[in-house]
Amino acid sequence: MVWGLDSDKDFSMGEAPIGQDLQNGNDNDFESKSGTFETSTIIGEKKYVIGGTAGETFYVKVQILDNNCLGEWVNVVELGTKPISCNGHSAVLLKDRILILKKNSNPDDCIWFLEVDTTYVRQQQKKNLGTEVVAWSKGVIGNVEKPVVISGPSGVGKGTLISLLMKEFPSMFGFSVSHTTRAPRGMEKDGVHYHFTEKNVMEKEIKDGKFLEFASVHGNLYGTSVEAVELVSDAGKRCILDIDVQGARSVRASPLEAMFIFICPPSMDELEKRLRDRGTETEEQVLKRLRNAQAEIEQGRSSGIFDHILFNDNLEDCYENLKKLLGLDEYATTPKSAPKEINLPRDHSVSKIDDKIIINSTSSKLEKESKNLIMLDVSCLKGGAPGRTRGLNIEAIDSFSEGFNGNGNGPI
Repeated sequence: MVWGLDSDKDFSMGEAPIGQDLQNGNDNDFESKSGTFETSTIIGEKKYVIGGTAGETFYVKVQILDNNCLGEWVNVVELGTKPISCNGHSAVLLKDRILILKKNSNPDDCIWFLEVDTTYVRQQQKKNLGTEVVAWSKGVIGNVEKPVVISGPSGVGKGTLISLLMKEFPSMFGFSVSHTTRAPRGMEKDGVHYHFTEKNVMEKEIKDGKFLEFASVHGNLYGTSVEAVELVSDAGKRCILDIDVQGARSVRASPLEAMFIFICPPSMDELEKRLRDRGTETEEQVLKRLRNAQAEIEQGRSSGIFDHILFNDNLEDCYENLKKLLGLDEYATTPKSAPKEINLPRDHSVSKIDDKIIINSTSSKLEKESKNLIMLDVSCLKGGAPGRTRGLNIEAIDSFSEGFNGNGNGPI
């Protein structure tokens, strides 16, 4: 059930809003005298009020309802990046989140999700006992290739393999930039070599589930954030993560869907030879790396973390096998076309039919020109907070041939 709200009412007194009950979890937004647009969505015994003034970030209020639809307003912890409000929005209830469609916004900023009962929200709820938790996630049209996690002991050649891949397919792959709490060295640049951050900031973000993996080395934190991987995907590239077995274990336990590849040496004797031939470590460092390598190989081959194991007994053959795993051949793959975008007019109506969101302009001018509707398919959503929500599909449909009426309210 969804209601439109008058934000001038005194919510602290539990006064029920007056509005219109819309079909299939769809809503209208109402503008108060102060210029604030709000929508309200009732899920079970809770009412989620989403509002904002143009140019300011959205806010969320939650009311715990009783049998008379009156209740207490409670504190809310909002996680994720809060979107900037605009001159109105629509809210559509999905299974475990609320779809927010910002009106008259840039095409790459008009789809957002407020997660209310996802796995991530439930995990954070346990860490914030007694407080309601919601999480914002940006919606992205289309999908991206799964990130690739490549692990292996020092000296196995994984760095060389990745370099070959990046050189042959520079437009297809990208590295995520890791975070660290240590100070920059020499010519290191923030955002290029590392994201340099304060320890207390990174510790909080780790607690909030914003890191896929992290480790403490000599008193400093190092880690891979969800956002760093998302930025590579936003650029249309497939992200490569070069991390150790423990890091791969953490990524496997995270919500991120990835391909896990372990690079294994042909033998410990060959690995020792390669380490010594490099001439970059002392005898003590070589022995330590060999001990660590033995443990990593045992974990890599028996832990079930990795989807594939490649033996690097011959670099050229191993590289060809790596390309086959990644679906590449000897020719450069044709770049994928950019995903479609959605540009919502200021005035539109929204309806939900199963996993399809039907969007129709209510502008009389447009109605005279066209009877086409926009259909947003939300049946294959992937990801979500603390990253992006991907897997949205969009297409224009003919209101008559598809069996919808001109107002987007369902079958004729």
